[in-house]
Amino acid sequence: MDAQRLDKWLWYARFFKSRSLATKFCASSRLRVNGAVVSKAHHRLKVDDVLTFPKARHIRVVRVAGLGARRGPAKEAQALYDDLQSPPSLSRPGKKPPGEPRSLVAAKRKRGAGRPTKRERRETDRLRGE
Repeated sequence: MDAQRLDKWLWYARFFKSRSLATKFCASSRLRVNGAVVSKAHHRLKVDDVLTFPKARHIRVVRVAGLGARRGPAKEAQALYDDLQSPPSLSRPGKKPPGEPRSLVAAKRKRGAGRPTKRERRETDRLRGE
């Protein structure tokens, strides 16, 4: 096998959940192969071709390292391509890294200010005799 359909390879490499989604994406003309815009799902993809396409708010640039024979596990799918430009960190600016604990300062408020907490509501219900 020296070439493979573009939509099939995108599905094997797990960039899309289904082959029909990969086919629709190819038809949208938002994908480039070696710098040329591709609008056909049946475009023949070869090893060492470079794909550029938007995926989840990032521009993905990958080089085809191999042609797949099946849609296998993630490790097998990642072996089909080399990521030339890894997406930046998924955290938003100003957001703490996942391992860092949250501060309790934001959760505190003055008693009686704003909407009552569950505890304050229960205390109010007890005072009313409910």
